[in-house]
Amino acid sequence: MASHVVTFAGLSDQDRKKVAPLPKLVEGDRFELHVRRRNGQDQTMSLPPAAASAVEALIDHLLNGERVAVLSEDQELSPTEASTILGISRPLVVLRMDRGDLPFRYIGKHRRASLKDVLALNTELDVRQKAIEDLAADSENLHLHYGI
Repeated sequence: MASHVVTFAGLSDQDRKKVAPLPKLVEGDRFELHVRRRNGQDQTMSLPPAAASAVEALIDHLLNGERVAVLSEDQELSPTEASTILGISRPLVVLRMDRGDLPFRYIGKHRRASLKDVLALNTELDVRQKAIEDLAADSENLHLHYGI
């Protein structure tokens, strides 16, 4: 599978003010996507509940001023794209691949890692960072209160 560049989209403040938040969907609601083409032609598509939930979450994030990207779970990422998601440099991603922390495969000479493996590593890195922060807070507490 060819890799796709991870691109994020967001709404401007002006666009966010124009869009009213969706009321929460309840069981039995139908979600339809209505598109008016440039040539004036209308098209309507009904979305199944799982797709409606994804669209609802996407709109909620956009209206909260967050930038979003839509990716498929089996998508393969280059080290550069993985570095964008992980928030670390490309050389560190390659190092993680070489150490076995991030499974990958070669396509020709190019490395590719699956999105689900990148997200799993991201979760692991977040857990480690939280543990480091907790340890630092405990150390500071011991020093301030007990002089240790």
